[in-house]
Amino acid sequence: MATITERETQQIEAANASGRTPVVFIHGLWLLPSSRDNWVGLAEDNGYAGVTPSWPDDPLTVEEARAEPEALANKNLAQIADHTADVIGRLSRKPAVMGLSTGVLLAQILAGRGRSAATVAIDPGPFRGVLPLPLSALKASSPVLKNPANRGKAVTLTFDQFKYGWANALGDEEARQLYDTYHVAGPGIALNQMANANLNPFTEAKVDTKNPDRGPLLIVDGEKDHTVPWAIANASYKKQKRNPGVTEIVKMPNRGHSLTIDSGWREVAQTSLDFVKRFT
Repeated sequence: MATITERETQQIEAANASGRTPVVFIHGLWLLPSSRDNWVGLAEDNGYAGVTPSWPDDPLTVEEARAEPEALANKNLAQIADHTADVIGRLSRKPAVMGLSTGVLLAQILAGRGRSAATVAIDPGPFRGVLPLPLSALKASSPVLKNPANRGKAVTLTFDQFKYGWANALGDEEARQLYDTYHVAGPGIALNQMANANLNPFTEAKVDTKNPDRGPLLIVDGEKDHTVPWAIANASYKKQKRNPGVTEIVKMPNRGHSLTIDSGWREVAQTSLDFVKRFT
């Protein structure tokens, strides 16, 4: 298991000292924990304590990540989930958990272990049992999946690939600004694990959707998302709504996969926090 970093330790200690309910924000592929900074600020303004776990060996900054992209390679779903569970285990109060894309799969894995007081799954990456594979999702993931050798590498998207998969609902200027500000390489193995979840009975991309201790769950999806189209989000919802806990789904009109980091992030964040407030 990866070592808890000094940055994570400081956040854990601050959350425990505050007496507030923590909100754990799990970033997805091609991002770093700093991509959640705006969300942390809003959560803390609303009386919560924000915690942004790293994926194992995440560089601290985008600049460092771009200088040494291979530091981001070979991070599988089990490693990331177990590290995040370790962070949660050091919190004195059971947190709400929010994730984006691959981070949502991790959030749902942790909720299935009973580790979350309430979970928000934004543009949920698929897990075993989620069957739809829309063409746009295949195209968005093709920069990684088209070459089997990428499984062991960290893959950086070109701007055009980022524009299609993340920023298709935005103008070129904002898309470029997001790419330059947030985008880093991502571990090919994690995307391969999600893509092959229904072919591998031993996959790490699996979620216990039946655990009665899962807690309330909200799925949020962008109407125009190419990476996680509505068909995938709705299939995830149909699997999760069999749980005895509250399960809801919201479609954000005219939004793409960048909805947590683009200029409309606050609407998505407030929708997410309003759900959490009902249960924490």
